[in-house]
Amino acid sequence: MSTSIAVPELNHERGFLPLQDPLRRLPGPFDAWEELALHLPKHLVSDRIRVRIADLPPFPTDAINDSRERERAMLLLSYLGHAYVWGGPRPATILPAVLAVPWHQVAGSLGRPPVLSYSSYALHNFFRFDPTREIECGNLALIQNFLGGIDEEWFILIHVEIERKAGPAMAALGACLDAAEEGDGERLEALLSLVDGSLRAMHSTLRRMPEWCEPFVYYHRVRPYIHGWKNHPDLPEGVIYEGVEAYGGRPQTFRGETGAQSSIVPALDAMLGVGHKEDALRTYLQEMRVYMPPGHRAFIEALEGRGSVRPFAQRAGRRTLTSAYNACVESLENFRSLHFEYAATYIFQQAQTDAKNPHAVGTGGTPFMEYLKKHRDETGQHHLK
Repeated sequence: MSTSIAVPELNHERGFLPLQDPLRRLPGPFDAWEELALHLPKHLVSDRIRVRIADLPPFPTDAINDSRERERAMLLLSYLGHAYVWGGPRPATILPAVLAVPWHQVAGSLGRPPVLSYSSYALHNFFRFDPTREIECGNLALIQNFLGGIDEEWFILIHVEIERKAGPAMAALGACLDAAEEGDGERLEALLSLVDGSLRAMHSTLRRMPEWCEPFVYYHRVRPYIHGWKNHPDLPEGVIYEGVEAYGGRPQTFRGETGAQSSIVPALDAMLGVGHKEDALRTYLQEMRVYMPPGHRAFIEALEGRGSVRPFAQRAGRRTLTSAYNACVESLENFRSLHFEYAATYIFQQAQTDAKNPHAVGTGGTPFMEYLKKHRDETGQHHLK
């Protein structure tokens, strides 16, 4: 009998969200950095944000005591790093050593590149007004903003709730593979129904995006700060991390924050056996794993290493099992379809007014409309007859 996959920071209630709510502030030695981040929306509308960051005292990396502080430090450095690069009329091509060196150190300790990724932007960037209530919109707020405002809050918090709604499905994926390997069609059917329910809940949350996040505001006020510096037309060479010996003064190219760095959909693809053709898209999806926490990457790879439930569901000759499998595929396709629709409305149909914020290239530096359509279409091709 195979054992279910267990990875730190993954449980039924939270999925890939941290087991403890994120730390909202680092202790005393970090006060200068925390104060600047606290007032970041105000500094970004001034013309001195880069000067203020460059004038900060040394970041006391040695004062970080545990994993929650490390994640908070990564969030802090990532927000200030992107504020430095994008907080001016033209993007900055050199990050000052006072920021670049600790960012590289903290990112390395977390197994991620020194750039703002989904893990810092969403997974570790929320608090609950009432800690006895669920992790859900209405009880959530962001710890850190760029410009602030309801549209930025809502855009990210919808993702946080989606992660929580995915929890039951993520916790069941290993058990789904167990049931398939053991030839237990009845158990697999029940588990797939649970996964489908989780997917439907995710879709319901995603449908709420327009309630408080307007496409125009998202495109012009939220999106500009989450771009990276790989395949970005306004930073063709990337960004220099001053003082980072490992980079030898050479410009570095890293992808920007994107939902493709969430581990939910790749994990579902792995369990269901939803494959993607060998092309530039598949290469990009694999690259996105570099930006995930190592434990989340390991979870996906462990699932993939075991195959999928699809062959068993296909040969079992159990009509209700086939229906349960197809329901999951359809729900995943619907989730991807809605994401594709939002990409068109919130990005592609908006008028580009700044070269720093191109509407034909995603924040991850890809032709996102083509890729998202391909995701959706390939998912739909996996229905069982």
